[in-house]
Amino acid sequence: MALSIAEFNQGLLEYLQSSPTAFHAAEQMRLRLVDAGFILLRESDQWQLESGKSYVITRNDSSVIAFTYGQNSLIENGIKMLGAHTDSPCLKVKPQPELNHRGYSQLGVEVYGGALLAPWFDRDLSIAGRVTYQDKNGIASVLLDFKDPIAFIPSLAIHLDREANSNRSINSQKDIVPVLVQSEQTELNFKVLLKDLVTKNYPELKDVSLLDFEMSLYDTQAPAMVGLEKQFIASARLDNLLSCYVGLCSILQADNQNSALFIATDHEEVGSASCCGAKGPLLQQFLERLMPDAQNRARCIDRSLMISADNAHGVHPNFMDKHDENHGPILNKGPVIKINANQRYATTSDTSAVFRALCELENIPVQAFVARTDMGCGSTIGPIVSSEVGVKTVDVGVPTFAMHSIREIAGEKDAWYLYRAVQQFFSGKVNLHK
Repeated sequence: MALSIAEFNQGLLEYLQSSPTAFHAAEQMRLRLVDAGFILLRESDQWQLESGKSYVITRNDSSVIAFTYGQNSLIENGIKMLGAHTDSPCLKVKPQPELNHRGYSQLGVEVYGGALLAPWFDRDLSIAGRVTYQDKNGIASVLLDFKDPIAFIPSLAIHLDREANSNRSINSQKDIVPVLVQSEQTELNFKVLLKDLVTKNYPELKDVSLLDFEMSLYDTQAPAMVGLEKQFIASARLDNLLSCYVGLCSILQADNQNSALFIATDHEEVGSASCCGAKGPLLQQFLERLMPDAQNRARCIDRSLMISADNAHGVHPNFMDKHDENHGPILNKGPVIKINANQRYATTSDTSAVFRALCELENIPVQAFVARTDMGCGSTIGPIVSSEVGVKTVDVGVPTFAMHSIREIAGEKDAWYLYRAVQQFFSGKVNLHK
């Protein structure tokens, strides 16, 4: 049974709160899937996949594939696929981050992805991520989250920067260095902080040797329904954990007749070129192990379709001229089909028609986005997966304000609309001609 809009949005808020990094986002999905009966596969093991069962794999702790192996023939019916990404623009802690200026202990950070930097000032920040250690059994990793607001990046007072509201630029090396503590006696040792948290959260690892880490800063303000009538969702990482949650809910409710696949990859915000990114071999290798025969696999892919789900730019009421006047998506008016003549999106008229038909089944409003011809256009995993795997693809997304900000805004209805459309997709209600 489909989730109500209230149930869906409450679950979305909880998922966002539990997922401060791509590692945590993937772990939350893995836990939910395994709890629902999906069989956890290890890529190093021999696989014997059986129709009627569901499986989940992870790579790099930050990318996930969930697959329901349907009873219907893969060759005759193909696979219904949904793709999203787990990463979001943020500030990542440098390998040797310790800085000390006038008794203020700070951390050197590196900008990950195309982050809007101004909203990071004057926020209550925490730090989360993955640490890697060595014990008697070898090298392994665990996830950490300080949870408490332990850092902040103070703005420079306007009295010291009189042009702050008219002509301010942000130097990513000097201006966004977080402050953690003030101490004249001792200097901060970040690895010691991490080791203390490992010992607190994993007492059995108190004697291990900490080797390295991948840690990011995030805003501790909780996700919330906002607006006079609570019509909007405000949160960090809506791009693209909102789509990840749509995929998670949809694959959990997929039937066992049709084969359905949900993939959430890391590193989209920096080009997807990694072993766990959409430009890497993760999906292709999974399909090769699912169907070792190349000819049968090609026949299956030809009958398959992917929905690439990644947030879209909602038309901003203060900057309406930034949109093509006929293609300005409105929040709470339905998911957006993204189209670009230069293939920055993978949508075709055929794949767009499938998504429109899915929305018609559920009486879901649908919108279209085309960037202004005189402005650049972003991209998604859609063209990457389509070109790497050969699967027909439609790029869609939920309209959003303030994309790549530390706090983004989406409509209360749109993610739920997209979830209902994907449910219909996984059930095989609409297909291209065979």
